[in-house]
Amino acid sequence: MNKLTKAGLTALAGSLVASSAYAGALDVSGSAKVTYFSADEDEVTGNSFKMGKGITFSGSGELDNGFTMNYSYTMTNAAFSSQVISLDMGDAGTVGLSNSGAVAGMMAYASIVPNSGEQVWDDMNQNDNGITTFNNLSETNSLFYKGNFGPLSANLAYTNEGQSGGSDEHGVVTFNAMDGLMLGFGMGEEADNMDMDTMFAKYTMGNIVAGIQVTELDFIGTTADEESTQVAVGVTVNENLAFSIGRTEVDITNTASDEESTGVSVSYTMGGMSITAISNAQDHTGGSATADDAYKELTVAFAF
Repeated sequence: MNKLTKAGLTALAGSLVASSAYAGALDVSGSAKVTYFSADEDEVTGNSFKMGKGITFSGSGELDNGFTMNYSYTMTNAAFSSQVISLDMGDAGTVGLSNSGAVAGMMAYASIVPNSGEQVWDDMNQNDNGITTFNNLSETNSLFYKGNFGPLSANLAYTNEGQSGGSDEHGVVTFNAMDGLMLGFGMGEEADNMDMDTMFAKYTMGNIVAGIQVTELDFIGTTADEESTQVAVGVTVNENLAFSIGRTEVDITNTASDEESTGVSVSYTMGGMSITAISNAQDHTGGSATADDAYKELTVAFAF
């Protein structure tokens, strides 16, 4: 064997040893669901059955200084996936990068009121008026920081160039005022397009959870401002059965009426299978005095 070949094989062997020292593993979990749904009677919905799925890969590794790196990647359908990479620094908090809006800043607190299936305004007209949106922040990469400091918690987010062409900055601070009571306040801006703020309270007493949240969206320009008030109560009947009832009102500037959404959700869990029923209705959609909407669904889901 010539010296060049021998040296090359030695280097290759060394690289394989180094790689194996850092090798890790990803855990896989998933879900699948079948849904029967019906919309407002004047809407054409086509097939009333639909399927959904979720496949999540997650892993973590501890560094020499005790910090932990975490990663997760979730696929829900061909058009959408989310991933989060973060560094858990223990008492100093967690920093990371996410393209999942449910993790970062105000998006993580868009609706804190309890629900046993979906929010009362969901799946109607595909327009969640009065709710924190940040222009589809879930489709961008956002830096975030989360930390707990005694009774205080903070969740801060920053996107250096959002879909409005400028930087998005927003965050929420929560305060555990007493046993069972959480108070929160958040604010932020979406570039030069919109300012937002939200405040909320959630109280848990035994098997009952009640929540209220007020959110203001102040648009810069001619778009009408929006202010929403969400209230809901959730009850856990036993370890398998839970239900919730809620209402959301949205005041849209210069419209004839407030948009009013009400809904009831019920869920029943049997091990890895759950059955959820939802019934939502909406009056004065978009602030119109004559428009309304409705949505109902029955879902059977499996976790594995």
